Amino acid sequence: MAEPWLLAVDLGTGGPKVAAVSAGGEILAHAARRVDTCYTPDGGATQDPETWWAGIRGAVEEILHAGVDGAEVTGVGITGQWGSTVPVDAAGRAAGPCLLWADTRGGKYSAPVIGGRLSVMGYGPGNLLRWMRLTGGAPSPHGADPTGHALQLQREHPEVYARTATLMEPLDYLGLRFTGRRAATPASMILSWLTDNRPGRPPAYAATLVRHARRDAARLPELVPTGTVLGDVLPEVAAELGLRPVPVVAGLPDLHTGYVGSGATAPLAGHVAISSTAWIGCAVPFKRTDLIHQLASVPGARPGEYLVANNHETAGLCLQWLRDNVLGGGEDYATLTSVAAAAPAGAGGVMFTPWLNGERSPVDDRNLRAAFLNLSLTTDRSSLVRAVMEGVAFNARWLLDAVEKFIRRPMPVLRILGGGAESALWCQAHADILNRRVEQVSEPTLANLRGAALYAASALGQVAFDDIARLIPVAAVYEPDPANRSTYESMYREYARVYGRLRPIYARLNGR
Repeated sequence: MAEPWLLAVDLGTGGPKVAAVSAGGEILAHAARRVDTCYTPDGGATQDPETWWAGIRGAVEEILHAGVDGAEVTGVGITGQWGSTVPVDAAGRAAGPCLLWADTRGGKYSAPVIGGRLSVMGYGPGNLLRWMRLTGGAPSPHGADPTGHALQLQREHPEVYARTATLMEPLDYLGLRFTGRRAATPASMILSWLTDNRPGRPPAYAATLVRHARRDAARLPELVPTGTVLGDVLPEVAAELGLRPVPVVAGLPDLHTGYVGSGATAPLAGHVAISSTAWIGCAVPFKRTDLIHQLASVPGARPGEYLVANNHETAGLCLQWLRDNVLGGGEDYATLTSVAAAAPAGAGGVMFTPWLNGERSPVDDRNLRAAFLNLSLTTDRSSLVRAVMEGVAFNARWLLDAVEKFIRRPMPVLRILGGGAESALWCQAHADILNRRVEQVSEPTLANLRGAALYAASALGQVAFDDIARLIPVAAVYEPDPANRSTYESMYREYARVYGRLRPIYARLNGR
């Protein structure tokens, strides 16, 4: 396939995906590899970074065998999970497992850092003001971010910390593996909350926050502007992957490449993602934070631009959990959605709260857990599967209400992407429950790969950023079905009350 292309790498929680993408946005070939997560009862969630690289190597080999010409590659773009921490040694290899965004073991160490004698939601007013003024956010008192990870490594794994030269986000670690450069950007470092994110400020760590977070400045990566070209793929890495030594653009979080890959790049144009996790985002021209609902506008993909950031801890993971732990596994997701289609809208009154790992937005509550509500002897497989899918959409409605208040206007149209958006039933459920027009992008599972490639192409001068939106095709449009409105509206009114009623129970059962 003698056509110029860019290599896009998407390191999701489920494992790496890679694609060969033309500068016009066409996916020429793609491949994926699965990576397992080790969850432990004490709140641990880790992965082995070496399995990431092995997966990337195997996936690149697969796309080259599909007929893509390795000599025609013109650049590399990287995206994926964020808020995770890889301890990296002096030789540029992982000194220990990656602590994922879901790892809360550092909470007992980060809580005193951000708290105080008088605390609100775990934040001391003085500490909160210190962070909010510069960054627009603050480390979590629950430890599920790089501050908690760093403190946990210092206190409980001193042997790993001693071997660690740099603590890096997974995106930036991959940039290091490709180029040998230990660099990060204001976008990749968002959840460390150590950079000065005020409008017009050059990329820089805030020394006062680094000290207050008890972080070692010497173990932070070099900070460069978002969109920086890190350098060329190292010759030995190019040989290993069967590529040319082409330029590599600094990695972007999946929030950013989802925004690019959705094609909804105009200010305040919204998108909703249904991946392992889920979010609703858009570009905004302002820096603002809603701490109560865990919403913030964070450094965006372009200078002077911010993106609305939030996160549902489990979305597509809920369907995976149901399949593997309740229904016995073995069925693919297309089969599961066919099963769900046999149930009526509203799943016969069965509701599911998709809080398998607590929640982050629009409430930050690590004690929350999932539940099926209103089960009866007539509840069957189809009702359970449909309730899980609708529960994810009800959770998105809960978040959309908060996001629209945050940006102070409605979002009448939402682009939808991610693996969950492959399902027409799930797209329609979102349209019905959100009461919004939903536009499904073409190949929604690959939207982040397309976004990473096109963003890299723009950074390398191969395409103008303002032209990217027209390169994102829409596969289908879903309008709210009036026949389902009364069912979903009444159920959502009940759903909106569930958190307040169950929160004290979960706090007693799971509080620590």
